[in-house]
Amino acid sequence: MAPALAPGPELLTAVVAALVLIAIAGALYTHRLGLSHLLVFMAVGMLAGVDGPLGLPFDSHRLAVNVGNLAVALILFDGGLRTRWPEVRRGLLPASLLATVGVAATAVIVAGIARLLLDLPWAGGLLLGAAVSSTDAAAVFAQFSASRLKLAPRLGATIEVESAMNDPMAMVLTLGLIAWLTPLGQTGDMRVAGLADLLWLLGEQLGLGLTLGVAGGLLAAWWVRRLPIADDHDGLAALLLAALGFLLFAVTNRSGGSGFLAVYIAGLLVRHRAERVAALGLPGLNGYTWLAQAVLFLLLGLLVTPHEVWRLIGPALLVAAGLMFIARPAAVLLCLAPLGFDWRSQCFVAWSGLRGAVPIVLAIYPVLAGLPDGWRCFDVAFVVVLLSLLIQGPTLAPLARWLGLNQP
Repeated sequence: MAPALAPGPELLTAVVAALVLIAIAGALYTHRLGLSHLLVFMAVGMLAGVDGPLGLPFDSHRLAVNVGNLAVALILFDGGLRTRWPEVRRGLLPASLLATVGVAATAVIVAGIARLLLDLPWAGGLLLGAAVSSTDAAAVFAQFSASRLKLAPRLGATIEVESAMNDPMAMVLTLGLIAWLTPLGQTGDMRVAGLADLLWLLGEQLGLGLTLGVAGGLLAAWWVRRLPIADDHDGLAALLLAALGFLLFAVTNRSGGSGFLAVYIAGLLVRHRAERVAALGLPGLNGYTWLAQAVLFLLLGLLVTPHEVWRLIGPALLVAAGLMFIARPAAVLLCLAPLGFDWRSQCFVAWSGLRGAVPIVLAIYPVLAGLPDGWRCFDVAFVVVLLSLLIQGPTLAPLARWLGLNQP
C-alpha cells in the first residue's frame, strides 16, 4: 500500500481558490440585496475557520496585519487615482476636520461607552475607540459604487476624501496608545511617555506622510508621463502603478511617516498630472484591489473565533449602536455644523461612516502587544464592523433618497 501523502501546497492552493470562488459567487447574489461584497468574503472566512464546517485553524495575527496594511495601501492608492482634483478641493476642509477632530472625538465618546458597558479602564476604552474611530475607504468606495448614488459634489467629496484621510489618524492614535500602555512605554522603535510624545508622533506621521506623498506623487507622475506606454499596455500600466504605490508606502513607513496618507495623496497627483497613464491602468488596478479585499476579508474571517465573540455579544452590540447613533453623529455635528452643512447632509455623513477592514486590523495590534484587554478590543471591533456592514451599508441608498440627497 502506498504511503499517505502529507498535505502540500496544492491542497492549500485549492482551498484558497475554492474559498475565493465561493465568496465571489455569494457576493454576486447578495449584491441584489444591497449587502456589501466585503461582508460575504468575511462570512466565508468564518465558515472555513475553527468554528465552521472546515475547521481550518488560523491564528497568524502578524500575517493578517501585514496583508491588511498592504491591501489598505493599494485600496487608498486606487481611490486617489479615481478621484479628480476638483472633487478633492470641494471636500478638503470638512474631510480634514472629520479625519482629525472627528476621529479624536469619536474615540473619546466610544471610550466612555466602553467604560460603562465593558468595564474597561479609560486607557483600554480609548484604545478601542481609536481602533474603531475611522471610516473604511474600501467599504465606502465599494458601497458607493454598488448603490450608484449621485450626491452633491461637496457632500460626496467630503465622505470619500474623509474615508481615505482618517486612517492615518486612527493608526497613530492606536499605536501611540499601545506604546503608552506597554511596559517601558514603547512599541518597536516608538517611545510615548505622555501626551506631548503622542502629539509629536501624530505630527511626525502626518507631516512626513504629506511631504513624501506630494514628492512621490509629483516624481511618479513626471516619470510615467515620459515612459513609452502605448494604449494597448493597460496591463503593464496597472502593474506599474501598483508597484509605485507599494514602493512609496514602504519608503514612507520606513521613514516614520504615514504610508496610508502618502499613497492617497500620490494617487491624486498622478491622476491630476499623468491622467492618460492613470486612466489606462485603472481597469487592471481594479482587479488587484478586488483581489486584495477578497484575501484580506477571508483572512479576517478565518482569524475570528465566533464562540469567543459570542461571550461579549450583548455589550459589543451596544458599543456598536453607541458608535453609530451617538459617537459618530456627535463628531459630525462638531465638525460640519460650523461649515454650513444642513441637518440632512449631516445625517447622511454620520450614517455613511462605514467600518471595514481597518478597525479590525487596528484591533489586532493590542493582541500582538500582549495587552490584557487586547482580545476584548478585537472581538468588539469585529462586531462593530459586522453590524456596520449589515445595517449601514444596505440602508445608505434608501436614506439618501428619503433625505432628498440623491440627484437623478
